[in-house]
Amino acid sequence: MSERAAEQPALIGIAETRAEPKLPASAAPRDPIAKVLLESPVPHLDRPFDYAVPADLDQQIMAGSRVKVPFSGREMSGWVLQRSAATQAHQLALIRKVVTPLPLLSAEVLDLSSRVAERYAGVTADVLRAAIPQRVASVEKEYSGISAPADPAAAEQPGAREAVLAMKSYGTQGWPHLVADAVRETHRAGACTVVVLPDQRDVDLLLPQLQEQLGSEAIAALSAGMGPTPRYRSYLRLRFGQAQVAVGTRSAAFAPVSRLGRIIVVDDDDPSHQEPRAPYQHSREVALLRSVATGASIQFISTHRSLEVQRLVERGWLAERSPERRARTAAAPLVTASADSYQQERDPDARRARLPQVAYRTARDGLERGPVLIQVGRSGFIPAVRCQQCRARQQCPQCHGPLALPGHFEQSDTLRCRWCGLHHRGHRCAECGSTAFRAGAVGADRTAQELGRAFPNIPVISSTGEHPVAEVRDRPALVVSTPGVEPAAEHGYAAALLLDGDAQLAREGLDVPRRVLARWFRAASLVRPRAEQGAVVVTAADPELTGALVRWDPAGYARRELYRRLELNLPPAVRMLSITGQPSEANALLREISLPAGLDWVGPAPAGENAQRWLLFFTYAQAAELIAEVSRARRTGSAQHSGTGRALRIAVDDVASLEF
Repeated sequence: MSERAAEQPALIGIAETRAEPKLPASAAPRDPIAKVLLESPVPHLDRPFDYAVPADLDQQIMAGSRVKVPFSGREMSGWVLQRSAATQAHQLALIRKVVTPLPLLSAEVLDLSSRVAERYAGVTADVLRAAIPQRVASVEKEYSGISAPADPAAAEQPGAREAVLAMKSYGTQGWPHLVADAVRETHRAGACTVVVLPDQRDVDLLLPQLQEQLGSEAIAALSAGMGPTPRYRSYLRLRFGQAQVAVGTRSAAFAPVSRLGRIIVVDDDDPSHQEPRAPYQHSREVALLRSVATGASIQFISTHRSLEVQRLVERGWLAERSPERRARTAAAPLVTASADSYQQERDPDARRARLPQVAYRTARDGLERGPVLIQVGRSGFIPAVRCQQCRARQQCPQCHGPLALPGHFEQSDTLRCRWCGLHHRGHRCAECGSTAFRAGAVGADRTAQELGRAFPNIPVISSTGEHPVAEVRDRPALVVSTPGVEPAAEHGYAAALLLDGDAQLAREGLDVPRRVLARWFRAASLVRPRAEQGAVVVTAADPELTGALVRWDPAGYARRELYRRLELNLPPAVRMLSITGQPSEANALLREISLPAGLDWVGPAPAGENAQRWLLFFTYAQAAELIAEVSRARRTGSAQHSGTGRALRIAVDDVASLEF
């Protein structure tokens, strides 16, 4: 084996068993055994397999490199975890090909991926698929002959652990400024930082600020939106120690930095932090696992507060870092709830009107000072339709998805399904048979059109997921946006109108209220403070949610909601596991799972066409044993070639999947 390969440490600590394997004649003379983790989603294959190292590939195969191996009559990819001289196998096949000789997989990332798979009852290879970007061979030539730094030992004492409340999304009190300060502090101490953001817009917002302070060479961006070549180059720069700060979306939580000193997760309650592919890991939980394993500091920075982070604050595991009430009041805009008793006395129609008088006045006054933000719940013209007679929400007869009118409501009698795309002419309400319908929600395009008529000669800018706008100028304009794609304003918005609150809250789901409140706080954080005449109007009737926004107290709402969940035994006060799929296959897996005394499945409940869902709620103390039992049952069924658990959706703590 080459000196370079000999310097590479094993990625796993496996006790060697002295045996005399039957090696092929062409095997390498020294450390001829390679332990390989197959890139396979099959549960019972989630373990190392021993292969012989060919002599002609001896110098290229090392811990962390990617290879091709024969398995069950076909060729599969895998990761080399260790080179050794001993094996328990009596006969070994040769590794066929080296995909890349670079040690892409570090011991720390492998350990983290294994912990994530264990927590989510998943497969390590599925986690590595999200952690390591797609290979670009041309980029690897730049790193030929360069050795990767050794993984440092975990810190003896854990670093600081904090839940930070950011008052703004711009300026010196904004979350970008807080993140930049924390990164600069860690960089000066000679350690590396991992910053995990919700989406590419946030990456684009933060990167210039970090590059200006630390230089471009110190920063590496990791996100799917940047394309495969620059993403892979960034990964290699981090793996080989050429960059010290990783900034990106979900996959950045696995960034292969050396000397990890701090992990920062921004807006952990954003749905974008949830991986859409198995095992459906969440960036927040990945960061927590990594912080515990490495002893690195961890910060959760957000303009609101998730229940999961608040639970850790209540337990004392995270320290609270929020401004005092007086400071929060000074930094917050003046927030008015159009449905409160005072506004109802002044405007009796405020509860029914989509744009109450107080909202109209606030927009008119704000336009004298700068841009005004209008947040609406949906894009399009009329993305939700209800029966005019019984007010029932209209669903597609084919797939039961929501029906909508993409165009002008008055000029069409055809409804279109937002899920399957089918058009339904002459549709009748399934509840009462009526053919008269009304708008259940008005989209961003229709809102922009209506505001253009109400405020003539004022520019109207529309920002949606399909056509996002990055930033707006500091001049009068109406900016209509859907949640999550609000454009940045350098000096903040003069005012904001948060419309369609009741329509958003009408959606069914355990987490709907807190997600709507999070959207409000994100939008309101873009508005100037009340000392600069910043004003926000929220049009919703829920007094608890609007009250939390008026008081600018996201942590207080999170605390109250968390203790309610504790009384009702609901997540995140307890853990949850869901199994979704075909009834026959799900029942086969359920029979294999042995539950602790006192626990039982909730369900089945319908979950789409020919699919059902089972839920299981359990305590944090029961979690490790129970999830391990689910994983065992999956592996057993998979190994017996029965297919048990192979096509099921098994998710842990995925409360968002219960929304309808």
